[in-house]
Amino acid sequence: MKAKIESLPKLAKDKHKESKDFFKKLKKKPPKQLDYIMQELHEAEFQRTDCLDCANCCKTTGPLFTNKDVERISKHFKMKPQPFIDQFLRIDEDNDYVLQSVPCTFLGADNYCSIYEVRPKACSEFPHTDRKKFQQIANLTMKNVEICPAAFNIVEEMKKRIKF
Repeated sequence: MKAKIESLPKLAKDKHKESKDFFKKLKKKPPKQLDYIMQELHEAEFQRTDCLDCANCCKTTGPLFTNKDVERISKHFKMKPQPFIDQFLRIDEDNDYVLQSVPCTFLGADNYCSIYEVRPKACSEFPHTDRKKFQQIANLTMKNVEICPAAFNIVEEMKKRIKF
């Protein structure tokens, strides 16, 4: 898995133009069954992929924390929201709460998340490949294929299945 993660940025870069062109077409004319196709591809990939073998998303990027996430996670720690924010988060250039640093503070050496049951929505939905109206998140997906082997595989399979 380590070799695959290390080669992923180059693989994604090599496929970038092809993927960008594909997503442009997908946005213009999404197939009627796109949500079903994406659900199927997502489920099939995650039958083969164990995120605990990788955790590259947790090691290289930080999620956005919504106010609901902050409330839920601070409650989990028996803290008030502001001390939780002060200890773990910062406000980014888009005025969103994000982690102060990566890798994620809550990621263990065994790739387990210490707050898995209450993790941010952005984490629970990552890599967003089973999201409805998938064609609307092309830019996000293009970033995710650079860090998530499963997202890369799903996009490559999608390009084989959906012809323009």
